[in-house]
Amino acid sequence: MFAAARASRTVDGVLTVSVVLATMVPLLPPDPHPWWIIGLGLLASVPVGWRRQAPMAVAVVVGAAMSVLVTWEKPFLPFGPLLAVYTIADLSPARKRLAAIPLIVAAVGSSLVLPGESEETFRLVGTAFVAAYALGTSTRASRSRAAELTERARRQQQEHIAAAAEERTRIARDMHDIVTHSVGLMVVQAEAGPVVIRSDPDKAETVFDTIADTGRGALAELRGALAALRIPGESNGPAWGHTGERLSESLFQPRLANLPALLDRSGLDVVSTTAGTPRLTTENIEAAVYRIVQEALTNVRKHAGTRAARLTLTWGQNLTVEIADDGRGPGEGGGYGVAGMRERATACGGTLNAEAGRNGGFMVRAEFPLE
Repeated sequence: MFAAARASRTVDGVLTVSVVLATMVPLLPPDPHPWWIIGLGLLASVPVGWRRQAPMAVAVVVGAAMSVLVTWEKPFLPFGPLLAVYTIADLSPARKRLAAIPLIVAAVGSSLVLPGESEETFRLVGTAFVAAYALGTSTRASRSRAAELTERARRQQQEHIAAAAEERTRIARDMHDIVTHSVGLMVVQAEAGPVVIRSDPDKAETVFDTIADTGRGALAELRGALAALRIPGESNGPAWGHTGERLSESLFQPRLANLPALLDRSGLDVVSTTAGTPRLTTENIEAAVYRIVQEALTNVRKHAGTRAARLTLTWGQNLTVEIADDGRGPGEGGGYGVAGMRERATACGGTLNAEAGRNGGFMVRAEFPLE
């Protein structure tokens, strides 16, 4: 910024010196001129040094001095007034520019008519002033365009920063949901493992297989959640089940079609009900519903003290998702689960309420617009 201001002052200084020399050199010896002619020449040139601070005032001073000067002296071109007109077109507000045009025409016309200038001089001077005004207008337009591009680049940078922050938040929410759900389920199964080994050794193998499959599913979900941070083409390989079959990562994608698999892996006895006719909806809403159900079931398992839960999907003008239990009710936890669910719903234009259930326990209710 300081470099640009210094360069601008340098350019103004060079232009001022050039205008003064171009105006005054013809008035210097060997042909002596009266002092008042020298004074008019200085008035017609020196004030352009303040053209940026007061374009209209400078134009009036240098224009009046040049109009009087041409009565006795005929400069090649009125350099001071030309630079003043350029500055008005470049820097003055639109209202002042429009008001200045008839004044410029009148002043230039009178300075040519009164001395009785030739038709060739009319064309030369008129063309010079039109060119000066057009050049000033072009400079102003170029500066406005540059400022517009700079502002657009600034807005795009802000949008990129906001998008990156939103993506980081989304990934954080996904990782929270995946880790708390899957790892929590693995902990529950692992804690039950020693008991099952003592009481029912044959069932123990199923418990540990469930732990392994839950871990593989969590890894598959983490790969999907972190895909935005991975180098294109990089892959960590497929997930595999305990019997050696490849587990499709599509089974772990946050989609409505995968809700039954999510309920099966939840470790809870979930009664699922669908009302209305399912409709096509966006991937964002599907992902939000999936993650909200996943987080709500995780909270049931961790805090409710019950294995029973109810999931209701109601399709209408809106999609309503309700997860309820008959457990201990709201806990004292200070985690980010409910806040994350509410953020997911809000990001899709929906709403979410988490409160004590109508018949005890706890209920999470989210609503998403479909139209």
